Amino acid sequence: MGESRQELLGWLNDLLQLKVTKVEQCGTGAALCQIYDSIYQDLPMSRVKFNVNTEYAYLQNFKILQNCFAKHQIDRLVPVESLIKCKMQDNLEFLQWSKRFWDQYFPGGEYDAVARRKGAGAPPAAAAPAPAPVTSARTSGAGAAARRGTTPTTGAAPARSVGGISAGGGGAAAAAALKQELNTMKETVAGLERERDFYFSKLRDIELLLQQACDENPELEKEENGLIKQVQTILYSTEEGFEIPADDGVVDDQETF
Repeated sequence: MGESRQELLGWLNDLLQLKVTKVEQCGTGAALCQIYDSIYQDLPMSRVKFNVNTEYAYLQNFKILQNCFAKHQIDRLVPVESLIKCKMQDNLEFLQWSKRFWDQYFPGGEYDAVARRKGAGAPPAAAAPAPAPVTSARTSGAGAAARRGTTPTTGAAPARSVGGISAGGGGAAAAAALKQELNTMKETVAGLERERDFYFSKLRDIELLLQQACDENPELEKEENGLIKQVQTILYSTEEGFEIPADDGVVDDQETF
């Protein structure tokens, strides 16, 4: 039987000088990359991203890990699609296997994990932040003023309302929360756009390969049940109910997407 989750996390944090709290956090691929770097010390750790929260970024980390496996001829499939979902069981099984591999091939000696990753940082904590303590209105106002770098007032002057939001401590906290939520949404959208562009480029490459194959052998496109036709059907299928708008002008024949 493999090590327990707590044993694995203790070993992982001790080896890599991290503060991983859940096995699921290995789904980013960053810690896994550094486990194998501790064995071979030839992974480009400066390119491994720890503080990320999108599957697109996780994929970039796992590409580095897969290149390591290929380079050192490690006979093990990396189940990327399962791991990046950050599910406990999938990541636990792969981490247990990686620990057994490490036990067998780690060369020994000191491994300076922080220096190897050049301060890239640790994975973000999975636990939710603790709620702020409840304080009196006067204390809250003073704390908010201190964070803004201004001198808190001790009088009971009425708070002014700007745009429906109180200018007092409560209004500042609400504005800060909205700003943080907006920044989080922007990061999410940016990650989704990068992921969309990544998969779009893959589809475009496949389409170009099909076009090249058909140009070299036009008979391939005439085979109704052939592989070319089946792939093209998938590429050019549309969502049910979607209608392609009528062309108002001349469309370049080369534009397929």
